[in-house]
Parts: sequence; structure tokens; C-alpha cells
Amino acid sequence: MTPEPYEVYAVRYAHNPAATAAHNFVGGDPHDVPMPLDYFVWAIKGNGRTFIVDTGFDQAMAEKRKRQFLRSPGEGLKTIGIDPDGIEDVIISHMHYDHCGNYDLFPNARYHLQDAEMAYSTGRCMCHGALKLPFEEEDVVAMVRKVFAGRVKFHDGASEIAPGISVHHVGGHSKGLQVVRVWTRRGWLVVASDASHFYANMNEGRAFPVLHSLAETLEGYDRLWELASDRSNVIPGHDPIILDRYPAPSSGLEGVVVRLDADPKEPAG
Repeated sequence: MTPEPYEVYAVRYAHNPAATAAHNFVGGDPHDVPMPLDYFVWAIKGNGRTFIVDTGFDQAMAEKRKRQFLRSPGEGLKTIGIDPDGIEDVIISHMHYDHCGNYDLFPNARYHLQDAEMAYSTGRCMCHGALKLPFEEEDVVAMVRKVFAGRVKFHDGASEIAPGISVHHVGGHSKGLQVVRVWTRRGWLVVASDASHFYANMNEGRAFPVLHSLAETLEGYDRLWELASDRSNVIPGHDPIILDRYPAPSSGLEGVVVRLDADPKEPAG
């Protein structure tokens, strides 16, 4: 039986104003114009439950990585009535620093992670500086502790988290990267996280330069579109455009939270 549609929210918590187009595509870009990144966590609400996708990073990590910290992801979630203490399920798209920090924010949650990502972030590839650069030791150790505490549910490929919510291994950007497919009022929506940082990465077939496999990244774009009811229903992980494209859930939350299952204001470029 098809569940009632879920609501899906993107909560902005940090910003990188210094990035340019040259930073955001393999091989750079001849038109090196400003192309900043936003950082989000996502919330899925409906059918009596709330799920969180990714957990972001904190003020200390923002200072270390030279990012502009806007607010705690937890505070952002509270603006739409979500108490982190009440969350039972957190889906981690991958183990890069900006997606799995704040590891004490959801004390009662079970974490959903791909087998391949746990193996990758604790295995031989972390001996190479270029591959371990987007990972943080303490984030990985914190996840290992959750494993031993019985708080991690591992997935191998595609799995249903709940009726109308599933995860799908895509890889590419990180070896065990998974995306989240959600049933909404607009059909199937895909929270792509870093399977595509910007609309431009997937629309133009030009990958973001931080990756495990270029081939998997490029082939992953087709997988994203296959999972969604419409290509416009694929939500990239770091594109500030979504703040203009989708409405805030209430007055005063503009630039903080947008509702992704709502009708977009205009097509994405």
C-alpha cells in the first residue's frame, strides 16, 4: 500500500562563499566566477515519523575547514518543530566531515549506513592523504563507537527504511555514498546529497572534483534520474539555488529552511 506523502525539508547551516567554478568541476572551468556552496541537513516528516538525512558539522569544524557557520543543525531543525532528542532514525549519506559530524546531537537515534562506506572510511584507502582529506578521524571513531553500541543499521545496496523511504548505493563521490528516495506529493523525490553537489554537475555531466570514482560519479547521475519521478525531483547536496527555488515553510525562515516537496517557484538551471 502506498503511504501518505512525506514532507521533505532542507535546513541550511553553513556556507562557503570563497568557492568558484574552478573548484566545483573536474578540470576546472574556463569561466572562473564565484560559485559558493551551501551546507544542509535534510528532514523527512510524515506517517507519524521523522527521519534525518545527514548531521552536518559544528562551529569547531567550520573554523578548522574555513567555512562560514550559520547555525547548529539542531537549532535549524527546531525551527520546524523537530526535537533532535526524539529522532529515532538518521540516514548518513556518506562519512565526509560535512555529513556525519555533530555525532552527539541525536542521542536516541539509530544510524543507517552502507557497508561499503564503513569499510572505506576505516580501511586501507585512508592511508592515502588525497582520499582521506574529506574525512575526520573523530567522526569515523564516533561511528565505530555507535556500531559497538548497537546503534548502526548497515545496508548493502538498496534498502527500504520505511514505507515510501529507501536508500540506494550510488558511490562515486565516496565509495559507499547512498542517496535517499522519498514518496512525496510530487511523486518520487531523491535527496542526492553529494551524488551531485550542484544542479550543474549532473545536468552538464561534469563531476565535482572530490571523488572516489569518476566513472561511478558520472554514471550515478543517470541513476538519480531513474529513481526520481521527474528529473526536477533530484535535489543536489550543496546548491544555493534551492533556497530560491523552493519556499520556506513559514515566514521568517527564508534562507534557513525550504520545503522540497512543495511546488518549485521556477525550474532549476
